Amino acid sequence: MSLLSKHTLGIIKKLVIIVAIVSAIGVIAIGSINIYMIKKYEDYILTPEEARGMDADCIMVLGARVFKDEKPSLMLNDRLEKGVELYNLGVSDRLLMTGDHGRLEYDEVNAMKAYAINQGIEADTVFMDHAGFSTYESMFRAKEVFEVKRMIVVTQEYHLYRALYIANELGIESYGVHADIQEYAGQKGRDYREIAARVKDFFYIIFKPDPTYLGDVIPISESGELTDD
Repeated sequence: MSLLSKHTLGIIKKLVIIVAIVSAIGVIAIGSINIYMIKKYEDYILTPEEARGMDADCIMVLGARVFKDEKPSLMLNDRLEKGVELYNLGVSDRLLMTGDHGRLEYDEVNAMKAYAINQGIEADTVFMDHAGFSTYESMFRAKEVFEVKRMIVVTQEYHLYRALYIANELGIESYGVHADIQEYAGQKGRDYREIAARVKDFFYIIFKPDPTYLGDVIPISESGELTDD
C-alpha cells in the first residue's frame, strides 16, 4: 500500500510539473503574440493632423454597442465624433461605418450613419457595412467588398493595435487615430478580453477564413446610398 502511494504521488508530481510547464509556455506564447501585434504597427497611430497627409480612400469607424433607442454608447459616440472630425479636416471624403446589423432589432450602422448626417455630413459619402460582425470581418470586407486600399481607422487605442494589425496584414495600407476622448467604465475587463482577441486574430490572419457574408462589390469611390437598406 505504501509503495502504491509513493508511486501515485510520483505520478501526481510529474503531472503537476507537466501542467506547470505547459501553462508557462502558454502564458509566454500569449504574451509574445500580444507584444508582437501591439508593436508591429504602433507607429501607424497618428494624430488627426498627421492623418491629413495620408490620402485615404476612407475613414473607417468601427462599431460598438447601441441602445434600444439607437443612441450610441459612450465609446461609439466618441468614435463617431472623431470620425466626423477627421472627415471635416479633409482626411477623406468617405466614411465607412462598420458594425453589427445581423438582426432586425439590433442595428449599429444605421445609428452610426444617422449620427454623421446629423453632424452635417452628406448622406452619399457615408457607407454602411451591415456585416461587420467582428474586427476581422470588417477589415476583410473593407478590402473585398468596398475595395479599400488605404484607410484611416478610428477606435479606442486598446483596440486600435489589433485593428491595424489585421487590416495591414490583409493588404490594406491602414493608419489609425484613437478616439479616447474620455475614460470608460469597465475598461479593465475590455483590456483582458482584448488579450484573448489578439491571439484569436493572430491565427485568423494565418488561416484567413472567409467572413460570415461577402456579397456584391460596392466600391468606396461610389455613392454610400448604395449601402442603405
